[in-house]
Amino acid sequence: MAAAQGHLSDGPDDADGEDSPSVFRQAVAGLQGVRLRPEIELDATPPPQRLAPYSYALEAAVVVDDQELADGRLILLHDPAGHEAWGGTFRLVTLVHADLEPEMAADPLLPEVCWSWLTGALEARRVPYEAPSGTVTRAGSHYFGGLRDREPSTRIEIRASWSPVPPAGKPVRAVHGGKAEGDAPEAAAGVPDTAAHLAAWCDLLCQIAGLPPGGGADAGVVTLPQRRDPQSR
Repeated sequence: MAAAQGHLSDGPDDADGEDSPSVFRQAVAGLQGVRLRPEIELDATPPPQRLAPYSYALEAAVVVDDQELADGRLILLHDPAGHEAWGGTFRLVTLVHADLEPEMAADPLLPEVCWSWLTGALEARRVPYEAPSGTVTRAGSHYFGGLRDREPSTRIEIRASWSPVPPAGKPVRAVHGGKAEGDAPEAAAGVPDTAAHLAAWCDLLCQIAGLPPGGGADAGVVTLPQRRDPQSR
């Protein structure tokens, strides 16, 4: 189980203390203590500043036999005043990347496939979301001179964001010091199921790393071949 102590960005209401909004602390609590696949290493990391009044960030890597196959970062943003582009008060932002076999990277449909993995992971977890946007980038490297013995490599990168939607009718509980303490009428705007969003994001990480789906084989899921020379840890 990953148990990460978070970092809250500086905000107008002492964002790193109990003066931060109850709904934000509840959302952060949902990201902590989520049970993950054993291949995933998850830690809290300082979030970027000035993206939102309140933010929290996690970084993760998929590691098999001390080899890192994929890594990424997930950032939770919260603006109590709401954000027109988000369509609400919460936003999730991610960066995921992994190295691929050159023949797989040459597939012209690869960007569309990778994007469908993100939306498919969210839909498979049945978590409501809105306003997804992002880019899929692939970059190839060829080596020369003292590096000429290394085989060509290709890196895939997904940059994306989406707005998590609070489940309809779900009661909101006030959070103090990371613990829920009764119903909170003042938090009627609701809290998204950030634990489920984190689980879906980890599904994406494992898929881009080339791991089989958790819980057994699934012929309906296509994974990328692992790169020839994963980065040793």
